This record gives sequence, C-alpha cells and structure tokens, in this order.
Amino acid sequence: MTIEHFDVLIVGAGLSGIGAAWHLQKNCPGKTYAILEGRDSIGGTWDLFRYPGIRSDSDMYTLGYSFKPWTEAKAIADGPAILKYVRETASENGIDRHIRFGHMVKHASWSSEDAVWTVDAERGAAKEPVRLTANFIFMCSGYYDYEKGYTPDFAGVGNFKGRLVHPQHWPDDLDYAGKRVVVIGSGATAVTLVPEMAVDAAHVTMLQRTPTYVVSRPAEDGIANWLRRNLPAKLAYGITRWKNVLFGMFFYNMSRRKPEKVKQMILSGVRAQLGPDFDVKTHFTPPYNPWDQRLCLVPNGDLFDAIKQGRASVVTDHIERFTEKGILLKSGKELEADVIVTATGLNLKVLGGIELDVDGRHVNFADTMSYKGMMYSDVPNFASAFGYTNASWTLKCDLTCEYVCRLINHMDKTGTKQATPRLKDPEVKEEPWLDFSSGYVQRSIDKFPKQGSKKPWKLYQNYALDIMALKFGEVEDGAMEFTKPSAKKAENREPERLAS
Repeated sequence: MTIEHFDVLIVGAGLSGIGAAWHLQKNCPGKTYAILEGRDSIGGTWDLFRYPGIRSDSDMYTLGYSFKPWTEAKAIADGPAILKYVRETASENGIDRHIRFGHMVKHASWSSEDAVWTVDAERGAAKEPVRLTANFIFMCSGYYDYEKGYTPDFAGVGNFKGRLVHPQHWPDDLDYAGKRVVVIGSGATAVTLVPEMAVDAAHVTMLQRTPTYVVSRPAEDGIANWLRRNLPAKLAYGITRWKNVLFGMFFYNMSRRKPEKVKQMILSGVRAQLGPDFDVKTHFTPPYNPWDQRLCLVPNGDLFDAIKQGRASVVTDHIERFTEKGILLKSGKELEADVIVTATGLNLKVLGGIELDVDGRHVNFADTMSYKGMMYSDVPNFASAFGYTNASWTLKCDLTCEYVCRLINHMDKTGTKQATPRLKDPEVKEEPWLDFSSGYVQRSIDKFPKQGSKKPWKLYQNYALDIMALKFGEVEDGAMEFTKPSAKKAENREPERLAS
C-alpha cells in the first residue's frame, strides 16, 4: 500500500479548517498539506445544520476571517450566507483542491524516532482503510458530535403521536405550516427557531426549564455599512472588526465586574421590547449572572416581536412526561402539539473522537493540560482550533493558525522536528477546561483536557492577551520542548512525498 506523506494534515473542512489552510499557504508556502473531511462537503457546522432560520450568534465582522472582509449588509448572517462565504474562501484560494472528502480520521500514532504521525482513516460508506503520514496534525473538527445531538431521556416519549425532531438533523419533509409547535429549550437554537417557525405555524411555544439572557441587536451594523461605502473594503472591515472586538471585551469584563448592573441592563431591554405586562421575571430572568452561560442574540428583536404578535409564547416549567397529544408539565398543564422540536443541545466530543498514541502510549486527553488553548502536554506536533466562549469562534482560531505556522517555521529554522509542550512548573494547578455552567459543557467536561492556573497553560478568553501571546510572544517559552530524531534514524526513513 502506497502511503502518502504530507507536512501537515488538517482534519475538518469547516470554518476553522479552511482558515487553517489559508494561513498555512500564506505563512508556510513550501509545506504540503491535505484536509481530511469526514463528510462529503465543505462547511462543517454551517453545512450540517439546516433548521429554519439558522444564523450566527456572533457578528460576521468577528466571525469572519481576518483576511477576507465580510461584504454583506447583514452583520448577523444566516447559515446559507456563511456557508457561501466559507466555500468562496476555499475556491478563491485553491484550498478546495486539497480536501479529501469522506475521510473519517480514527487513529493517529506518533513516533519520536521518526518525528512523524501515522494517521488511519476510513474512506466512504464502505469504510475503506486509508493510511497517511504527516509531520504535524492540526485538528479543526469542532467540539461536538456530528452524528447525534443531545436529547434528555424524556418519560413517555414513545407515546407522542406527532412528529419529534432534533434541530441537528432537520428532516426535509417536515411541514409545520398551520400546526402547533413546541420547541423545548431556551438557547441559541431555540430563540432562532421560534420566530422563524412562527411565520407559518399556527402557534409556537418555547418550553424552557430555565430562562436565558436574551439580547436584541440590529441585524445590520449601520456604522460598518457606512464605512464600507466610504472606505476601501479591507480598511472598513478592519475598523469594524476592532470596534466589535473592543465592545465585546468591554461588555464581558463589565459582566464579570458588575454582574448585577449588566443583568438589570439586559432585563430592562427585554421589558422595553415586551411591555410592562409581560412576566419578564419568570420567563427571561436566569438564576445565574450574565456570561456564566453564553448570551442569546436575537436580531432586530424577532423573538420578542413574535411573542408580542401572539404567534409565539414562552412557558417556563418542567416536563413530567410526553403524552399522545403533547407534553404534560409538572404544573399539571398539558401543551398540545403536532410537532415537538428538542432544541436541547449538543453532545460534546473531544477532538472529533480521534484516538492517539505517542510512542506506543495511549493519550487520554482528560489527563493532559491545554497549552495556550491549542496544544496538549506531552503530545508532540499536534494542535487544535478552538474558539472563544465569550466572543466569536474565528477570532481565536485565526490566532491559533498563525501560531501553528510560527511553530512550524521555527522548527525549520532551528533544524528541529518535534515540538512538545511539557508541564515543568510545579506551581501550575489544574483547573477545568472551561469555566462555564451550561449543561452541554458540564455533561462532558470530565472528558476534556484541563487548563492550568498560570500561563502558558491558562485560558484567558481574552483576544488582546492572546494576540500578545500567540502573535508576538516567544515560541521558545520554557514550556515548549524542541527536539529532533537521531541522525541515523532520520537517514533511514524518508517517507514518500506526494504533492497534495
């Protein structure tokens, strides 16, 4: 079997993977690479999710790539527009020619003697085994299970005679026009679905166990559109990007310093939208502080409009069990429905479920510590793209891509082949990977790497600090160990190199 070798293997052809390829082409132009994508199309999340109204919950001036200005009028973009943007990026830069579709990566094994990864994947529906080698693996596979979303074990769910749907796998044949719909959940997916489905449904009820902080924001950024009309596109994009980054950082920091003030500010906005007679305390006042969980964004207040117009309503209660006609609540009330949508979240998955071993030793990611939010203690030449929880995903991913390129170029410059984060500081204490109370995080946090109590092991969730650390900070920081295989071993092994 001929084994192809690449300098870098990128896993995942979504927003992060396409961005990683662009940075690699620009900053490491001599490197060969391939993108292994388990599905049959580009786009990741933005291709998988097809539910009504799907959109970003971050503005596209920060969710967009640093190198490709967002030129649409809407700052809060819908899924198809984002998918078009990602695919355009891949096509315009020839990145799409490097993608191997239908390649599900299952296992990778690192050899320090050869300074190379051996990667095993399954190709296509027949799961044909494929083996490749690479000097560096860059995981851009996201953080959740693409196969199945999270649905609680609801009592009596088999009794329901209507249609039960999870947003992660939206059926093409679902017709909800003129029907009664219950959407279970109060997160970003639920607040997107409710106003969109309410356009055609007889009525949509958002059934939530606990409220979420919901903030209305204009779908279009007036300042950004003015700048784009009057300045070169790249300059206008850069100014808007920094404007939104700084405002986001200010709002997040204020939420941490003065949570009660921010809470009241958010709730006053909801009251202004829904009027004095609406029970904001019951339905839109969470029991936690702002940014203990991610805030929900509703463009142009569309959720509030649907409620005011009577096309949608909110019920805050607990589910007793499903019935033939709908859902029986703990309060004794029964919500009748023709369609029930379980917008109950994701199942997190560590690095796409890949199994790793280093020199024959199995890697349990829960036993590792995250280095700069992208690499893992004692795991060489292996990085992952993971975005911010309190800001746009791509902001951190762009910086991660730049750092990975710096690391690769540094190894070339110094003649080393292996870069391994080593935890040598005894003062570094373990902390949870994410300090987030959301259910989807708490259900799986024990399977994920830890973070440390001090840099470079600390996740600061701060774009400005990460720019200093990842773009300008020293690559040789005392924690990153650079080595190379013995000269004899290096001479004896030269894997076959095929252009990607």
